[in-house]
Amino acid sequence: MIEFAAASDGVRIAWEEAGEGAPIVLVHGFASDRVQNWRAPGWYQTLTGAGRRVVALDCRGHGESDKPHEAEAYGDRMVDDVAAVMDAASLSDADVMGYSMGGMLTMGLMMRHPGRVRRAVIAGVGASYFREAGIRRDGIADALLAADPATLKDPIQRQFRIFAGQAGKDLAALAACMREPRTVYRPEQLGAWPGPVLVVCGERDTLTGPPDGLADAFGQGRAVTVTGRDHMTAVGDKLYKQAVLEFLAR
Repeated sequence: MIEFAAASDGVRIAWEEAGEGAPIVLVHGFASDRVQNWRAPGWYQTLTGAGRRVVALDCRGHGESDKPHEAEAYGDRMVDDVAAVMDAASLSDADVMGYSMGGMLTMGLMMRHPGRVRRAVIAGVGASYFREAGIRRDGIADALLAADPATLKDPIQRQFRIFAGQAGKDLAALAACMREPRTVYRPEQLGAWPGPVLVVCGERDTLTGPPDGLADAFGQGRAVTVTGRDHMTAVGDKLYKQAVLEFLAR
């Protein structure tokens, strides 16, 4: 059953839960949602089958959550939305897993609300995290508003536009989300977080770079590379799932 948490600015954040046991919060990637990123690739089944309670949200601008069209409605507000969903689910703390944008939001949660994260899985984010560029974000935001993705010469912009243009997605909201920057934390800031962290990236993921450069920033960081997978195809990979189950079982 879909439920809604109220963010501090009144935006409604959709979330659902499945299974019973130790909780894990799932935060999806950009232009995706809880169904496309987690339920469809079998993550609900994998985690509930391992005795976990899954709490998965739709980030603002995505899925069944409200979709503001103003850039200032995004940024670090999205981090606090995860905490709001945890409040609504009566979770004082939990393991948290995020993919791509969701991985960045997970790091934001670790920094802004450190006591709420037990262990973190950061997937689809690698060494390129520390080189996140505002120019690239603005270029992608502009590309999302292009009427025809075939007119875009930059392959990354075209890839984002095609994915975001799937049925039911709000391109104006997604462009606003992309345009508003989130805090990018320095290695020493991430290194101060005391808990275990698993960083997972596809071997062929040219968007993120390898996982090691990010995992090394954490005091208890571990890197896993998913062989033969890129940013889009690593999401449901068996190696990724097995690495997560082993990490959570420790």
